[in-house]
Amino acid sequence: MLARTCLALALALALPAMAEEAKKTPTPKELLAKSTPAEWRTPDPQDLVYMDLPQGRVIIELAQDWSPLHAANIRTLIREHYFDGTQVIRVQDNFVTQWGDPDGDDKKKAKSLGTAKETLAPEFTRKGGKAYPFTKLQDGDVYATEVGFSDGFPVARDGKGEAWIAHCYGTVGVARDTGAETGNGSSLYAIIGQAPRNLDRNLAVAGKVIKGMEILSAYPRGGEPMGFYDKPEQRVTIKSVRLAADVPEAERTPIQVLRTDSKTFAAVVEAKRNRQDAFYTRPAGKIDLCNISVPVRDPSKKAP
Repeated sequence: MLARTCLALALALALPAMAEEAKKTPTPKELLAKSTPAEWRTPDPQDLVYMDLPQGRVIIELAQDWSPLHAANIRTLIREHYFDGTQVIRVQDNFVTQWGDPDGDDKKKAKSLGTAKETLAPEFTRKGGKAYPFTKLQDGDVYATEVGFSDGFPVARDGKGEAWIAHCYGTVGVARDTGAETGNGSSLYAIIGQAPRNLDRNLAVAGKVIKGMEILSAYPRGGEPMGFYDKPEQRVTIKSVRLAADVPEAERTPIQVLRTDSKTFAAVVEAKRNRQDAFYTRPAGKIDLCNISVPVRDPSKKAP
């Protein structure tokens, strides 16, 4: 009788803890720790941009398949050292950090583009053509018929064959004047705040920051309208911009991106969509495209 009583008491004490444990969802960190090597991809060095700033290195993956003309022009600008010595000229709170030639609007003072093209055909969307991978997000979207991920980029589609990269946190776009063809890649911006999806389909997206957002988002905000710096000494000078392909292998930054068509990525999204633990007692049940950050890792380290 005493043994039965002790067993019943033990179960009564253990069941709440077991129920609480069962209710918890795995954290993204736990899921990534169990990922397989095949679920990670190494970006093409021709598409990796190293922007070295006084505060550290920012790495951008170019959207070669989404804006090939702009990607090619940016590579030309980089290889001819156009960006070396240019500056961070604008930081608008909850919006963008922008860099380029501070005298770019003055034709007499502007830095030469070298052999790069001054104007390019707009690449605001992708229409038909070559098939591309697409992992659909089931939660829906306000701005598009469907959204999801393609090789790590957050993508929106209209259901009629037109697609585009969404302006989420970390998206790198091509600054331009009023004319649609005026964006040539000599001035770029990165989204550092809320996702301004109204920019979608109005500017070319050049790529995405995959490392170093903590640098770009931490700069002091500019005092002029739209966040431009009002004093030259406030600008941050870019030390150099290089393609990983042109950097000796020993000097490259090891980096891999989780495949967005992998089981682990799907599990990470689900964990974020329905997070439940001691703090998150009520799962959201939904997730927005721009609330999903694609994991990256240093492959030379054991943990992702």
